[in-house]
Amino acid sequence: MNIVCIGGGPAGLYFSLLMKQQNPAHRITVVERNRPYDTFGWGVVFSDQTLGNLMNADAETARAILQSFNHWDDIDIHFKGAKVSSGGHGFCGIGRKRLLNILQQRCEELGVELVFETDVADDQELAAKYGADLVIASDGLNSRIRSRYAATYAPQIEARQCRFVWLGTKKKFDAFTFAFKQTEHGWFQAHIYQYDGDTSTFIVEAPETVWRAAGLEEMSQEQSIAFCEQLFAEQLDGHALLSNAAHLRGSSVWIKFPRIVCEQWVHWNGATPVVLMGDAAHSAHYSIGSGTKLALEDAIELARCFGAHGDAKTALAAYQSLRAVEVLKIQSAARNSMEWFENVQRYSAMEAPQFAYSMLTRSQRLSHENLRLRDAAYVAGFESWFAARAFAQAGVAPAANLAVPPMFTPFKVRGLTLKNRVLVSPMAQYSAVDGVVGDYHLAHLGARALGGAALVFAEMTCVSAEARITPACPGMYTPAHTAAWQRIVDFVHASSDAKIALQLGHAGAKGSTRAMWDGIDQPLEQGNWPLWAASPQQYLAGVSQTAREMGEADMAQLQADFVRATLAADEAGFDWLELHCAHGYLLSSFISPLTNRRGDDYGGSLENRCRFPLRVFAAMRAAWPQHKPMSVRISAHDWVEGGITPDDAVAIARLFKAAGADLIDCSSGQVSKREKPVYGRMFQTPFADRVRNEADIATIAVGSIFEADHANGIIAAGRADLCAVGRPHLANPAWTLAEAARIGYHAVAWPKQYQPGKQQLERNLERERQLAAASGGLSPQQVAAKLLEG
Repeated sequence: MNIVCIGGGPAGLYFSLLMKQQNPAHRITVVERNRPYDTFGWGVVFSDQTLGNLMNADAETARAILQSFNHWDDIDIHFKGAKVSSGGHGFCGIGRKRLLNILQQRCEELGVELVFETDVADDQELAAKYGADLVIASDGLNSRIRSRYAATYAPQIEARQCRFVWLGTKKKFDAFTFAFKQTEHGWFQAHIYQYDGDTSTFIVEAPETVWRAAGLEEMSQEQSIAFCEQLFAEQLDGHALLSNAAHLRGSSVWIKFPRIVCEQWVHWNGATPVVLMGDAAHSAHYSIGSGTKLALEDAIELARCFGAHGDAKTALAAYQSLRAVEVLKIQSAARNSMEWFENVQRYSAMEAPQFAYSMLTRSQRLSHENLRLRDAAYVAGFESWFAARAFAQAGVAPAANLAVPPMFTPFKVRGLTLKNRVLVSPMAQYSAVDGVVGDYHLAHLGARALGGAALVFAEMTCVSAEARITPACPGMYTPAHTAAWQRIVDFVHASSDAKIALQLGHAGAKGSTRAMWDGIDQPLEQGNWPLWAASPQQYLAGVSQTAREMGEADMAQLQADFVRATLAADEAGFDWLELHCAHGYLLSSFISPLTNRRGDDYGGSLENRCRFPLRVFAAMRAAWPQHKPMSVRISAHDWVEGGITPDDAVAIARLFKAAGADLIDCSSGQVSKREKPVYGRMFQTPFADRVRNEADIATIAVGSIFEADHANGIIAAGRADLCAVGRPHLANPAWTLAEAARIGYHAVAWPKQYQPGKQQLERNLERERQLAAASGGLSPQQVAAKLLEG
């Protein structure tokens, strides 16, 4: 093949040498507009895993890179005068100029032609000049090629919220160091790492609002460097900050990170196909150090695809298919990390140990068990700190061994103390008769109360016959309902140490439908009842009944129904009450602008749309005993343009907090069939995180939380106070007890009748760990941690 690479950065150089190594007959030319040793930035970071990928691709190049690396295992976090250290992270730093020199030298050894100081105006003209079969566009973040063929590549370019400046210093750092400094204008942070024998990268970052308020927009480069030197004097220890961007002036040294995602990576419409690589195709925020990693791995994959496939079309299609999936994973983690750094203020009320843990796990690729695998002593120390605080806050005598996993620490709200942080989610069972719960519900909820969770939620229970989703949904609107529920509550209290909660709701426009297994959301074939909503609507266009708009008399009736059900819930003995304001049900239909088009005091602004749900909640709170907690479930994101956003969720939470809510149960979606949710493990946890740390109210995280590692990480990082686990509890009523045994935590109490099962399960799991160790393998949680690491 005859290949021309536009751009002499890591992607173009590495791909060129790999292809030339694969087949010396290839003619490969790299064209770079800068001089041979010009570059920007100071050092780049690779993980040990990335180094392994380089060694497998080209051992000679990898050895040259390794000889120039500065390696470290520790991360140091400086916050509020404290330093928190965590080890075992395995990072390497190398000067960007040194990396390019190694790649340039290796290219020259293999016969790749390097052409410098040549600005490419027309890729097809260049291809014709060299007779190229393929053009590689590796021309960086500001790729001209990507812009030229934007109609093909369909790039999405998003300038992010922080300004940052890339500096260096001769101060040597023993660890990857993060320093956070509060000023009168807001928070600044520094990302610091040593990359050769005497130089470190020193990136200073702040939200643009903070950067402007500090006056940096008006400062010269020299003045802004002096500002940073003074701000981070403690870390610099008398050393100066250096810039290698002398050609830039004033605020132009402070840039915004552009997040780049391309829908297509290959342009076929010209005489010669043009494929994107590296920063031209995608970007990943520097806070996880993956931009150069992605570029090199693009090169590895494209070279591999050409080696595996006989023709360019097949090779390029395979390259895009394989790399796009992997890059999106990295970009998702990078986005989580980037957003954490953009919102340091959100976490600034935390104490240093939890703030540091939150920072370490910010991308969600580094889990609780992964941290334990890297640095068991750090995790044990953190767990002891977290447990001591949790037991003290709950007013509970501390455990004998304070290294308690976070999910097994107690939590107190009002007069109720939960033994741990795991809840059984409210899950519709469609098994009531005329609203009356029976033996099925006793067995279902009773089994889960015995299974180790601290609180068991009954499914959404309806405040009137017309409030039901289906004819098989439970109710709380007759004395028979109260008595049936009391039987279950009494069993839970007598036979377990779990608490039990009731969720009250009204189906609204989603009512009068069939049970899930008979056609979810499909209207009844007969026996339908009239429906209410904030505004006239059909949940399923052309299928569902049309719900009519509620008037003031309807609202007064509904409020009375909720109050009556609240009093009945107390009479039945429930410990906790939740108001359902999510998922497109009646109260949710008032909150979302997608379903509320009213022109009165209950429509329009968010405050107006929340007015009626808040009115219902206030009436319930007044009727519910003061020592018992109340939560509110909200849809924190409608996943539809023009609907509720996470910003709105924070505002909604503040309103309910002011009305007396103790917790916000943060779910999302199910308001409109036009929704486009982004699923994944713990995919709704960021909503609980924002609400908790911005609205300053306790939250419940829900959604794809299915192992102890998830729950421990969420609770430990302060992303939520409680975790509601649904489907795993359907598969295993004793999920909480089983997860305790799986992670090796034996201090959790089992029902006395089940003690032999506890002992057997713990022995079996210990045997598995010993067998794995004997074979040189890893424990089950270590294997899981490694998988999560990627």
